[in-house]
Amino acid sequence: MSDRYTDKPFLRFVDAYVLKAIGHLDAATDAYCTAMVPSLEKSFGLKGTWPQIVAQQMKFAPDFPAQILKIWAEGKARFAAGQGEAADPVQFAMYFVDRNFGRA
Repeated sequence: MSDRYTDKPFLRFVDAYVLKAIGHLDAATDAYCTAMVPSLEKSFGLKGTWPQIVAQQMKFAPDFPAQILKIWAEGKARFAAGQGEAADPVQFAMYFVDRNFGRA
């Protein structure tokens, strides 16, 4: 997973955005993303919190986090029924980003 973000540092923020939407963003990643806000603002010429900057940069609709949460809730139930174990939120976030945004 460490090379996932090589040459694609913004991908870390998109993954974190999805994890935040489904309620599984860890405190360390949130703190990292928050600390990087000045760099994000400078890089993209945008203002706001890191989730706001990600949403603006990716052109996400305001209701997108709710849509992600719905997909997660429905998908994790199907996954658990089919696999007999709980779905991994980090794996979901990476798959969701890769599938929908081609690794941003």
